[in-house]
This record gives sequence, C-alpha cells and structure tokens, in this order.
Amino acid sequence: MIWLAATSTGVTPESTQQAIGYPTLFLLVFLGALVPVVPTGALVSSAAVVAFHQSLPFALLFVFVTASLAAFLGDIALYWLGRRGMGSKNGSRWLEAIRSRAPEERLAQAQGKLAEHGVSVLVLSRLVPAGRIPVMLACLMAKWPLRRFVRGNAPACLAWAVTYQVIGILGGSLFKEPWEGVVAAVALTVVISAAPSLWKRVRSAG
Repeated sequence: MIWLAATSTGVTPESTQQAIGYPTLFLLVFLGALVPVVPTGALVSSAAVVAFHQSLPFALLFVFVTASLAAFLGDIALYWLGRRGMGSKNGSRWLEAIRSRAPEERLAQAQGKLAEHGVSVLVLSRLVPAGRIPVMLACLMAKWPLRRFVRGNAPACLAWAVTYQVIGILGGSLFKEPWEGVVAAVALTVVISAAPSLWKRVRSAG
C-alpha cells in the first residue's frame, strides 16, 4: 500500500499528504471502480488514518470528498461503458469484465432484489463485499437509464466513503503511529471483505 509505505519510512503525515496527495487517491479510487481488483476500501481507510494523524484542517473532509467523488465518477463511467457494450453486437471488454466478476448465483440474487426493492438495493450494494458488480450488471440487464443509475449510485458512494473512512479513523485512533493505524485499518478491511466468503464456506462444509 502506498500510504503504508510512506508512513512506515518515517515520513511525517504532512509530507506524505504533499507527496501522495488527494489527486493520487482520486485516481486510484477511480481506477478501482473501473477495474474491480483494486482494494479501494483499504485505500480510503489508509488515507483516513493518515488524515486523522495530521494537524491540517479539514483533512478528513477532503479524504471523504475525494473518495466519494472518485467512486461515483468511476461507477458512472463503468456503467456507461457497460451500456455501450449491451447495445453493441460485439459487446465490449468492459462488459465482459463486469460479467466475469458476477457469478450466476450472485447475479440472480441481485436481479431478484433489484426487481423487489429498486434503487435501495443499489445504495446497499457498495456496502456489501463483492456486491457492487452483480447489482450493476443487474441494472444493465434491466436496462436502467443512466439517470436512474446515477440517482441510486450517488448515496451509495457517499455511504461507502463514510463506512471505510470510519474504519480508518477507528484504526488511527487506536495507535500513536500512523503506520500502525494503517496496518490495523487494512487488516480490518480485509476481514470485512473476506467474512461473507468464509461464512459461506463454513455453511457449505456444515
């Protein structure tokens, strides 16, 4: 993790902010929305830890605005690309990427919940580990217009940014050194992300 590397080398939080900065956080979260393999939640939590230990005013607010805006724009871009793929005879690599990360079982569940609860499912999808892509694909298959997707995605991104920022603040508040808080925040993020899969395996084994 970039934030962890910077803090663990003894660089002060203020200089870390100057060296890495909000533009880099924005770019990483935006790319993470487009390419769903980047651990964006861990990035936001790590950034929140660094901001928590800074004396700069509004540092946490800037992290929140940067992360939520980047996630929102990334989601919109991916959805727009997916809609183009749905309307194309040859599809698109972006649409294929979305489909490859939405197992049939998860997609069927997302379609059922979307049909029953509408926009509220989209809001919750970013808070559920691995829930964003199946719900996005369900929206594409239901032929939601971009405007409707935007209305549901905006609060989803705000809730997502708040959640992972709170994780970072909790991690940062437990330790004096920023790098320790980053490690704790990343570990907690990994546990939260892996918990549903582990629980499913336990139930299957039982």
